[in-house]
Amino acid sequence: MKSPEQDDRVPPVSLLRPGNEPSWHRFIGPAIILFAALVAVTPELIHGNSCGHDFDFHLVSWFDALNAWRHGVPYPHWAPSANYGAGEPRFVFYSPLTWMMGAALGAFLPWTWVPIALSFLLLAGTGLATRALARQALNEGAATLAGCVALFSGYSLFTAYERTAFAELAGGVWIPLVLLFALRSSKAPDVAKSEHHQSAGSIAGLAIAIAGCWLSNPTVGVMGCYLLAAAALVVFGLERSSAKLLRTAAGAVLGMGLVAVYLVPASWEQRWVDIHQATQDKGETPEYSWLFAVHNDPALAYHDVVLHTVSTIAILMIGVALCALFLCWLRGRLPEKARWWVPLALIPVAVLLLQFPFSRPLWNLLPDLRFLQFPWRWLVVLEAPMGIFAAAAIWPRNSTHHLQRFAIAAAAGAVFLTLTTWAEKDLFQVCDDEDAVAGMVPVYAAGQGFAGTYEYEPIGADISLIAAGLPQACLVANPATVLGKPTENSDSDSDIAVVWSASQGTCEATYAAAHCSAPEHLKILANPPHTGFLVLKLRTYPAWLVKVNGVAIVPSPPRADGLMAVPVPAGPVVLTADWTTTTDVFVGRWLSALSVLALTGLCLLAREPKRKHLS
Repeated sequence: MKSPEQDDRVPPVSLLRPGNEPSWHRFIGPAIILFAALVAVTPELIHGNSCGHDFDFHLVSWFDALNAWRHGVPYPHWAPSANYGAGEPRFVFYSPLTWMMGAALGAFLPWTWVPIALSFLLLAGTGLATRALARQALNEGAATLAGCVALFSGYSLFTAYERTAFAELAGGVWIPLVLLFALRSSKAPDVAKSEHHQSAGSIAGLAIAIAGCWLSNPTVGVMGCYLLAAAALVVFGLERSSAKLLRTAAGAVLGMGLVAVYLVPASWEQRWVDIHQATQDKGETPEYSWLFAVHNDPALAYHDVVLHTVSTIAILMIGVALCALFLCWLRGRLPEKARWWVPLALIPVAVLLLQFPFSRPLWNLLPDLRFLQFPWRWLVVLEAPMGIFAAAAIWPRNSTHHLQRFAIAAAAGAVFLTLTTWAEKDLFQVCDDEDAVAGMVPVYAAGQGFAGTYEYEPIGADISLIAAGLPQACLVANPATVLGKPTENSDSDSDIAVVWSASQGTCEATYAAAHCSAPEHLKILANPPHTGFLVLKLRTYPAWLVKVNGVAIVPSPPRADGLMAVPVPAGPVVLTADWTTTTDVFVGRWLSALSVLALTGLCLLAREPKRKHLS
């Protein structure tokens, strides 16, 4: 009789008869996961997309990114429709993966389909990445089940439906890949590959996974790096392999280098905006989101409702992971000689501990950890381990147990359908008319713009003072002139607090943008009757180069609303504002270019050597 250790060294069993698998057999698992992802988005296929907490933000970003591409700007920095047309440097700071994916989908799909398609792709990616990680230890059927469990985990559905946080949903794709390349053995399974070939492949794969985390979302990047560091230390404690520790460090550094084109400007230019407001507002810090916390402040009533939902999800996910881990131990599914599972087993424990107030010193001491805002965001790290331990605990090892495998698959399918029904009933967010895609598309086409984001406002400015309906340029004698008046009898759900109209008499003259203007380029042709200031419907930002009749001009002292006031002479005026490439952007581009060269070299080194044929 084989020992548990020997069983785990047996090649993964097939869903079909061993030794008689057709070539297409390897596609069955991925096909099942794609079908599972389709099931997970069925409520959206029936009712339309869910308008969760972040939906408007993402949709407007897709609009602006696609518009920039159509004007020949491949990597936009400025989102011109924010702040009712005054714009903001959103694309400098927000990770580019999902806003580029959304824009790309919008180029050939109706906008009503784009959020559903993106949810499907990210959920499917979560399942496929978890399956790839699970294949390091489980057979084909169990690994596919693990991918489906991760895909239908409560947190993935919560992120997709309650929050529609596409950038965080992408974390489910990259976190399993970080674990995959961090934990897989350095011993090549194929003798044709030497150890240095395998090491090069691991470094390259890990670098791409870390880069993917940062390109998805800054919070995912922070979690990915801390997860990698913790996993590397655990592996080092188990194996005492300094070489593997060095490979992990090299992969992390190279991954950060690959995304330097985004990461360097996003880090350097934080001094130009009020980015830290994201971690200072009430309810946006870890102290307000401990497990099942309740607050007496009426302003946090909805926050507490959402917190209760996600706290319940956290307890269930951690409970499933720990119970499955215990069952694996009872059934001998945790081989002593292969400790691949140990870092995965520590993840649910660590995630649980981070949900309580006694973990506050860690949140305060570890760099950028508070930037996560909500402790429950760590649940994305738990999806893959939970799926793997659950599948390992219940899936039969013996490939001849067809009836047992069918029964487990049927039971799992029933659970997944139940979770989908729960997501439709309790998590799905019905769109208001003004938040629905059908309502936002014509508003965007009309150039009315949308509300902005507080953390991207200039230091000392207040975006709530920006008036809707402003002209592109307004001539005033005093650069501090207040434009717009508070709305009266406005709908309490409306984001518009201030509105400008010509009847208010605050502008001596108004001017439109020239037809040649485009995103990140503005041209105004004016003929002021006297010297004064043109208040532009454009937020102040150091990357803008403003010229009046060809001469660079420094705008007047900042206005309270953050709009740009440019001094102009009497007579014909040609005013231009062009986005410039600052030094930090050049540095980021060079670092990324060098990192791409290094990655290319590693990929070439990792290629399997050509075998010599005897004549």
